[in-house]
Amino acid sequence: MQKITLLEASKLLLKNDNFHILTHRYPDGDTLGCAFALCYALRSKGKKANVIVNGNLPSKFSYLAESYDVQDFDCEYVVSVDVAAPSLLGDLQGEYADKIDLCLDHHGSNTMVAKNLFVDASCAAACEIIHVLIKAMGVKITRDIANALYTGISTDTGCFCYTNTTAQTHRIAAELIECDCEFNKINRINFETKSRAKLKMERMVYDTMEFYCGGKCAIIYTTIAMQNALGAGDDEMEGLASIPRQIEGVKMGITMREKEDGTYKVSVRTNDGINACEFCQRFGGGGHVAASGCSIRGDLQTVKYLLIKAAEEVL
Repeated sequence: MQKITLLEASKLLLKNDNFHILTHRYPDGDTLGCAFALCYALRSKGKKANVIVNGNLPSKFSYLAESYDVQDFDCEYVVSVDVAAPSLLGDLQGEYADKIDLCLDHHGSNTMVAKNLFVDASCAAACEIIHVLIKAMGVKITRDIANALYTGISTDTGCFCYTNTTAQTHRIAAELIECDCEFNKINRINFETKSRAKLKMERMVYDTMEFYCGGKCAIIYTTIAMQNALGAGDDEMEGLASIPRQIEGVKMGITMREKEDGTYKVSVRTNDGINACEFCQRFGGGGHVAASGCSIRGDLQTVKYLLIKAAEEVL
């Protein structure tokens, strides 16, 4: 594996063709924004490229694919975007884990194995990296590219409210608005619109909330039974992780989501400098200082007990 610069990455992309661009499982706005923006950029250079969505494309992000069609070709070059660990490839791991030619990411805890690697943990979103990369490739930022990049940046910063937001984040967003990105539409879809199923899920989730460590830790959870009862899908799960951290006095908010494979997907959000990444690394996960995740196998009470004991040690 070779660590490279973004300029070197741009040269590799311009040199090669027939790309598969991989997203991480449970795809969010950042991994999808990266993938579609890079795909549109490569196609503008006369290259063939497809986005390999890891699972289903959440309906709320369907606008990213309005100008997208699947191209027919044999893959020659594999790029992963916003994928911090091999396990996050999910069902794609068997086919692609040892075939990644270029990994582009912003997670300092990145453990991916790739021929070429670029990681910049100072970026609030991986889409900030893709923005610089596309410009280095000499690509004009179209509305489709701007929409994709703005989606990743706005969702990974909580519409510019999270502590990872920087002056550079705002400068890039301003440039994307100048490139005619539909920021009003994107903000409305991602931050102001809720389905009735999501509203019911949030109501149910609030009833699960428990406090520990003198009120400094709040835990919520969703089970498969809860999701089935409401007919809730991935769209309804989006954004739940931010709920416990919003409570006054909470320094660590933990969200547990039961999965079909007998594990709980755990999302940790922190305030006041508590390191969520170090916390999740105890369970084989990782991410960012204020926002990280991991997966733990076990039933609800077992997983909750492990998380509470770890939270007590930290807090």
